[in-house]
Amino acid sequence: MPRPAVSLIVARARNGVIGRDGKLPWHLPADLKRFKALTTGSVMVMGRRTFDSLPGLLPGRRHVVLTRDPHWSAPGAEVVHDVEQALAAAGDQPVSVIGGAEIFALFEGRADRIELTDVLADLEGDTRMPDPRAEGRWREVAREEHPAAEGRLPFAFVTLHRP
Repeated sequence: MPRPAVSLIVARARNGVIGRDGKLPWHLPADLKRFKALTTGSVMVMGRRTFDSLPGLLPGRRHVVLTRDPHWSAPGAEVVHDVEQALAAAGDQPVSVIGGAEIFALFEGRADRIELTDVLADLEGDTRMPDPRAEGRWREVAREEHPAAEGRLPFAFVTLHRP
């Protein structure tokens, strides 16, 4: 069976913060719109805490939850317990890995690209992710800048590929 395309979909502050108290520490409507466009029609793979942080099942996407808890379940979620099971569940459909930090780390070696919202600020938070561009692991191939506007933080949409 062919390997599915795997993308990491992540929003990250300049200082590595990706979450605070189970939520994003910013509100960027353009990022939410991009997230929807990138993930619709894909198999979203996430950890249990990320699933719990969603407002509910997101339409047009399968929700595959990777958890160590053998008894966990939720309506509408497909439960898996390791990376191989998650990829097998996806079949040949594209995979969008949406978090959290541990799940990103598990899939980074399998990913073909990273779709990064680079929040151009240092923020307080309790969940962090190292910069994937460090140590030349990923190369920036596209960047779309968005200046601060309407009281919102500046950010950039960045696409990364392996060098």
